[in-house]
Amino acid sequence: MSTTAVREATTQSFVIEGGRPLSGSVRAAGNKNGALPILAACLLTGEPVTLTNLPRIRDVETMMALLHSLGAEVEWTSANEARIHAADLTTHEIDELLAERIRASFLLAGPLLARLGRASVPPPGGDVIGRRRLDPHLHAFERLGVEVSVGERYELRCERLEGAAVFLDEASVMGTENALMAAVLAPGATTLTNAACEPHVQDLCRFLVSLGADIKEIGSNTIHINGVPQLSGGTYRVRPEHIEVGSFIGLAAVTGGDITIEEVEPEDLVSILPSFERLGVRVEVNATSVRVPPNQTLVIRDDVGGQIPKLEDGPWPAFPADLTSIAVALATQAEGTILIFEKMFENRLFFVDKLVSMGARIILCDPHRVIVNGPAQLFGQRMSTPDIRAGMALLIASLCAEGTSTIGNANEIDRGYERIDERLRALGASIERV
Repeated sequence: MSTTAVREATTQSFVIEGGRPLSGSVRAAGNKNGALPILAACLLTGEPVTLTNLPRIRDVETMMALLHSLGAEVEWTSANEARIHAADLTTHEIDELLAERIRASFLLAGPLLARLGRASVPPPGGDVIGRRRLDPHLHAFERLGVEVSVGERYELRCERLEGAAVFLDEASVMGTENALMAAVLAPGATTLTNAACEPHVQDLCRFLVSLGADIKEIGSNTIHINGVPQLSGGTYRVRPEHIEVGSFIGLAAVTGGDITIEEVEPEDLVSILPSFERLGVRVEVNATSVRVPPNQTLVIRDDVGGQIPKLEDGPWPAFPADLTSIAVALATQAEGTILIFEKMFENRLFFVDKLVSMGARIILCDPHRVIVNGPAQLFGQRMSTPDIRAGMALLIASLCAEGTSTIGNANEIDRGYERIDERLRALGASIERV
């Protein structure tokens, strides 16, 4: 049984002794939100696929278990490399117990429709950060010729997929990915308009192209796909996780450490670094790494005229929603006042009461907006994390707090950050898993 599976079976906590500067180098793991659709897309070919730089996290383990339950051969061939061979799929029904663990279970619908013409999908699980619509997925499938029936499960069926013009009524990342995977084997031309173009969506496109798909305008919000008869196998390296890079930048800045993050794609930080600069964070960017110099004095940069600035998320290339929690934790240690506006999910900011209990000066204006005034001296507390990114924000706060913090439900953090306790200890943090 894998270490990840063992961790999943128990309730665990992180115990952190704060106030220690961190230093050293850390390698960015593979992108979680790139790895999950790429794993799902391995069902599109009957030939073997080898994926490298896969993050060894709970969500990836769950997706691999889902592939296995559908009949694919799945095995880890090294620490961060896996081989998937989906020559014979034995069922179109997705396992309910596995599906409720991750939101990305719904990404199997597109490949199953392309390979089998049917998919029976239970409601997906994942973080409880607000309503996350499935409508863009279903509308795209209908445009491609799929009959959709919604009950206790989503029953999807088609005689054959056909290329079509598809307008997504929101720039849904997973909706775009599902439509892409269904369209690459659909005869004819498909155009996805108002498509998501995040780095992990681009990575899925590049992976599919490496297998023989015909996809144009990768990185734009209008993607053109010409269906091909079949895809081949191959080897592909998952792009590094820009959200993790942003998380490490944040924790380095608040702890006063000197940290270098290796194996970075600087172009994926295009909206992250300017936003962190507004919080006073300085970084040195090289071709494949980012260094956060030590002992930074964080000062929030006001808008023109001395107005209180606003940091807001949005579809790429806007500031990523997955970093708003980290930005809140970072802002508690910066001099000044800032409004942080989370537009995407109405429950994501509800974790800030835990930061307030540590001593942070935060006003929760409504489900989408908080005002943060800093710097605030934080003190260790006992807490529990509601989701992956809130968990990392609480870790960041705990690392710069005075005293000892305990973060319960550490398994949630494991879903998105590979061996985070081991990697932080290597940088000098006092953190134990109990």
